Amino acid sequence: MKAAPLIPKWHKELELFSGIKPLLIMEGNVSDQYRYPVDGTIGQNEIVPLSAYLYSYFKDNGYDQVIFYSNLVGFVSPYDPSMLERFAALTETEIKQGAIPSEFKGNDANTAPNVIRRALGQQMAATVTVLEMASRYITTPERMDQQDVNSFNILLQSALSATTVRTVQGKKQNLLIVLVNKLNDLPTWFYLHNPVCKSITLEAPDREERKRILTGDSFATFFSGTAYRRDMPFYEEHPDELERIKEKFVGLTEGMTFTELDEMRKLCKSEETPIRDLCKIVDLYKYGVKENPWSTLSLSSLKTAKQDFEKRIKGQDTALERTLDVVKRAVTGMNGINSSNTGKPKGVLFYAGPTGTGKTETAKALAEKLFGDESTCIRFDMSEFGQSHSDQKLMGAPPGYVGYEAGGQLTNAVKKNPFCILLFDEIEKAHTNILDKFLQILEDGRMTDGQGNTVYFSECIIIFTSNLGIYVKDAFGNREANVTMDMPYKEVQDRVRSAIEDYFKLELGRPEILNRIGENIVVFDYIRPEAAKLILKSQVNKIIARMAEQKNIRIRIEDHAYAGLEEAATFDLSNGGRGIGNQVESLMINPLSRWLFDHEIIEDADLVIETFETASNPPAIRCRLEGGEA
Repeated sequence: MKAAPLIPKWHKELELFSGIKPLLIMEGNVSDQYRYPVDGTIGQNEIVPLSAYLYSYFKDNGYDQVIFYSNLVGFVSPYDPSMLERFAALTETEIKQGAIPSEFKGNDANTAPNVIRRALGQQMAATVTVLEMASRYITTPERMDQQDVNSFNILLQSALSATTVRTVQGKKQNLLIVLVNKLNDLPTWFYLHNPVCKSITLEAPDREERKRILTGDSFATFFSGTAYRRDMPFYEEHPDELERIKEKFVGLTEGMTFTELDEMRKLCKSEETPIRDLCKIVDLYKYGVKENPWSTLSLSSLKTAKQDFEKRIKGQDTALERTLDVVKRAVTGMNGINSSNTGKPKGVLFYAGPTGTGKTETAKALAEKLFGDESTCIRFDMSEFGQSHSDQKLMGAPPGYVGYEAGGQLTNAVKKNPFCILLFDEIEKAHTNILDKFLQILEDGRMTDGQGNTVYFSECIIIFTSNLGIYVKDAFGNREANVTMDMPYKEVQDRVRSAIEDYFKLELGRPEILNRIGENIVVFDYIRPEAAKLILKSQVNKIIARMAEQKNIRIRIEDHAYAGLEEAATFDLSNGGRGIGNQVESLMINPLSRWLFDHEIIEDADLVIETFETASNPPAIRCRLEGGEA
């Protein structure tokens, strides 16, 4: 039994309003190709440009002529030249080299708006005039000169006085159709509160339309004849497995146009892709890579990830467990399994907690574990994006604005390396315009940059960090501590999470942002004394190892000297691990470098540190060479 045609929503609106509105503005996905849903001038299910679609639709519905205009070539009739001849006669214009040349603005009687006025006002032939690329007729609606205004005024008057023509299929209203990328590419007064105007939005193909591409004979066109004949017998015996592959492909292509889907079909066929690897063609098309790093991750290495992380991040067991849960969901394909959109980022984490507790270090460690290199953790300091126009720095400026050619910092980074960790530090300092952009990224996993290119975030893990919840404002607006080191971790966690929720819901009034993050708020604990000792030991051992490796200077620290260093370096833990690092620099690195310089020791030495004189100003160190004097 033949499947019923799938009629897109915009086609139904075209059917409804073309009979009652003489001015239709079609906006959105107007540069795409479309599958013609009914038998007629062109074959059912044939994929054609929108112009061919409109020509076939109106010809099938009894219109005598369908004429297309652009300010580059004038009026043309690419699908039936005889229509242009009759149009020229009706509008008293002249054809030159297959077109009626006509400027969009000017004082001539044969400018495009004046020709359209004559076409809409005549009663000899039911006529549809389609203005293509109408977004490019003027610079912007805000920069219109008087001739621009006059041109649109004439078009408006033409629509208001459009006539009806008798045809063999009944009365037909002369129509003006305007194709634009965005409705606001046109002057607002042209369409707002205009009783004869209707705007119709063309969206990218929805789930059902994308699924229809993989049904019947159309599915076979994705594969070479050899691959299809070789693989299909197995899937005929295992239809559930074939359905799983198709469903995954449909999910991964969320937001893609018919043109892109058709290009993927051709790519899949030329690469002689087997049916089982249909979904890999999406990665090849989006990112230009055949091997997705996520698919090559070693499960055995991830099993030891927590122990590896603990070598770098101390005292954060709960935070590391929560982080690895997100990674395990991504690796097993369980991320977003409860959502209809499979194009979302691989994972989203919101790191909160006191300063210096390992939030940034955890993101770097995660990048190294997943992708083998810390540099795949791309950090953005959101304090630099606090202005209303800062979203252009991240996403790229729109056409005509300064910096358009350079693109955006975020979109450029993801285009260069789509398999990465995106770290947004101190997210609360970003302007709300940027938070709006993040909503789309978190929900759809994609973003269109200022140059019109689609950037995909579906292979990224996105991490936000914040110090929200450490301090809150009292009834008088004064800043006071919300959590302290003497609180147990559970209380710190509950208080910080509650303060973050209040911030997004009450202060920002944006609970939808919090909903996108979900339960992935990870609260880092204060650096407790035991963790502080481990951090200090790790940093001291790193210094000793590097001196031995780079300078061949072997250092040993007396036990009582180390005890003094430990007491001084961990006395104040209010600045977390970063504070310990500052103390190590002040109490060990600086005085040790002075001692080596004063004793003219550059390399090849065995050194014993006897005492850290932490109370002196500046801090000093007492050392001796093995077998020598101090």
